[in-house]
Amino acid sequence: MNESGTSAGPARGSLRVSLERTIVVHDEIDLPFGTIRARLGGGVAGHHGLRSLRQSFGGADFWRVRVGVGRPDSTDPEIVSGHVLGRFREDDAEVRELIECACDHVERAVLGAADEAGGEG
Repeated sequence: MNESGTSAGPARGSLRVSLERTIVVHDEIDLPFGTIRARLGGGVAGHHGLRSLRQSFGGADFWRVRVGVGRPDSTDPEIVSGHVLGRFREDDAEVRELIECACDHVERAVLGAADEAGGEG
């Protein structure tokens, strides 16, 4: 994820997808587990993957579906990395609910991106 712009930027370009019709789904430690937010544009808030995408896309005006995974009790980079890359501590039912909710938000973002583009395909 930290260097996702390396592949996503050229893919977006070759497919000729406009920036505002691009949707990125990513983990968000600044949201409690289970909280999901979607929006068009915004900052990167220290998220290396978003920084890479913004750089490769040439802008930040893409849709983001932020999936809350909660923040660990430490700011140690290794602990934070282990938190976002490791297994969820929550039970399987909660994780399934999180995934289903994230999918619903992605669907709404897709519809929003289509509306922003004037309802085009």
